[in-house]
Amino acid sequence: MIQTSARLLQLLSLLQVRREWTGPALADRMGVTERTVRRDIDKLRNLGYPIHASPGIAGGYQLGAGAQLPPLLLDDNEALAVALGLNAVAAGPVAGIGEASVRALAKLEQVLPSRLRPKFAMLKAAVTTLPSNAASVDPQQLTVMSAAISDRRQVSFDYVKSDGASARRLVEPYRLVDTGRRWYLVAWDVDREDWRTFRADRIASLPSERKKYVPRPLPAEDLAAYVQQSITRSPYRFDVVVRLRAPLAEVAAVVGPHIASLSPDGPTATILRAGWDNLAAPAAQLAALDMDFEILEPAEFKSFARHLSHRLSAAARGATEAGDS
Repeated sequence: MIQTSARLLQLLSLLQVRREWTGPALADRMGVTERTVRRDIDKLRNLGYPIHASPGIAGGYQLGAGAQLPPLLLDDNEALAVALGLNAVAAGPVAGIGEASVRALAKLEQVLPSRLRPKFAMLKAAVTTLPSNAASVDPQQLTVMSAAISDRRQVSFDYVKSDGASARRLVEPYRLVDTGRRWYLVAWDVDREDWRTFRADRIASLPSERKKYVPRPLPAEDLAAYVQQSITRSPYRFDVVVRLRAPLAEVAAVVGPHIASLSPDGPTATILRAGWDNLAAPAAQLAALDMDFEILEPAEFKSFARHLSHRLSAAARGATEAGDS
């Protein structure tokens, strides 16, 4: 009986991971016969889970809408991780998730074992999350996009560019990347025949699923790094590279991944790479860091910095002379 219950939970978990499974695939994954899979599907249906079956070679089993969540068996570390995650996501940029996470956290705290309550209370009191000021994202958009990525289906949606222009896009979605401040979609743009990075908060309509696509080679092995490159350097006129006279940890504490890419240059220095459309902005931001730095690239930034230093020196001399007179 215990073995059967465990198998039902495993089957239900698999049905939630992917939109559709064939009977042979489920049997192979669970290490049972297809007949056992069919019996277990019937048992789940009797428990109230709407599981649909489509006939034919290409058919399979699909967990329908309205299904309830199965009971979760969490060890101590998993329970603390879920509780802390719910506490942190309340300040995230996904619209409506904050209130839902608070409700879920209240339910979880009720059933936390007594041995975990002091540890969770201590962690919760020690961790503070700053609220995001980024535009919010519709969680349903993320859900639909995640399903399309899992099923390898094209999606179409209305997208608003930075200049306010809106256009319909047809893409093959591959990955959602959360930078902590914003969500981005990495996708192959079918009409433009090229890879694109889309800001999720600029997707102006619920994505509509289209036909399936054959996966193509990714533009990079590390898609998170690819997104950072796309949002911090690629779209801009100037690719600025500087060496900051401070260790990586110190710089990373004040420069977020959505602003620049950072890499260590020995134990006491950091290389910062970022893109800007004008050179006044990086000059002001770097000066505001209150860290010594050396401009490596581009040559235009070095010339701009020299010109700016002359202007600032002249301004300081003028102020001093005015004060002396």
